[in-house]
Amino acid sequence: MRSLLFVPGDSERKLEKGLGAGADVVIVDLEDSVAAANKAAARAVAASFIASRRQHINSAIYVRVNDLSTGLTDDDLAALVPVKPDGIMLPKSNSGQDVQQLAAKLRVHEAENGLPDGGIKILPIITETAAGVLAAASYAGASARLAGLTWGAEDLSAAIGARSARDESGRYTDVFRLARTMTILAAGAAEVAAIDTVFPDFRDMAAFEAECREAERDGFAGKMAIHPAQVPVINAAFTPSAEAVERSQAIVAAFAAAGNPGVVGIDGKMYDRPHLRLAERLLARARAAGIAA
Repeated sequence: MRSLLFVPGDSERKLEKGLGAGADVVIVDLEDSVAAANKAAARAVAASFIASRRQHINSAIYVRVNDLSTGLTDDDLAALVPVKPDGIMLPKSNSGQDVQQLAAKLRVHEAENGLPDGGIKILPIITETAAGVLAAASYAGASARLAGLTWGAEDLSAAIGARSARDESGRYTDVFRLARTMTILAAGAAEVAAIDTVFPDFRDMAAFEAECREAERDGFAGKMAIHPAQVPVINAAFTPSAEAVERSQAIVAAFAAAGNPGVVGIDGKMYDRPHLRLAERLLARARAAGIAA
């Protein structure tokens, strides 16, 4: 999951365009991009579109449902689970308990539709409420369906009364840096991918590319997008370079050749077990991107 592109669920034209953008994951949105009066129509449009294209789609398909407090989640699942999405994005998740509640609902819908138990994954947005930020550690062990953790700034701004998530230079302010950091740490504790949030100004590609590079540096495995033009930039930033793959392969090979000791030497430099773990993680990402065996 390097690139995850949001597409409004009530627009066939935008769904068609989104599916051709080359994103690893297309997130069919039933929440923020759909007006309240159009929720039912969006479910019908999204379900019909996914069903008609499912066999010809290379991207994974996730559906962002409306959050559990709205009373709309069950209707979203009833309409979209039958078309076999790969996963559900859960907005405004307050804790691992919310993931468990969604998992229980999915189990019922899977059974009713003859689908494999546990086949639909869950990707929660864990920082859109103050309670969610403070409960970040609760996702470890919450559900085998957990595919990753991601975060958001806009809803958190509204929840805490912040006028902006960024300062005059475009950097996140302290509260939002904390939310970002907690997402990385929570994903590490849960042993799932950390996915960075959207960059709203899709016209400022230079700043967007810089933010992608920083996210990859800090441990995020991918980033969400709001415009198809952002997808190639994300894929490039989160695909390991040939040099990084070669270096990681050398580290793994050196440990294996030495019988997996605590430390090895390569070209006069010492590498210990954390270096091995980093190399293994990078090679796993490279294999997922199709650039390493």
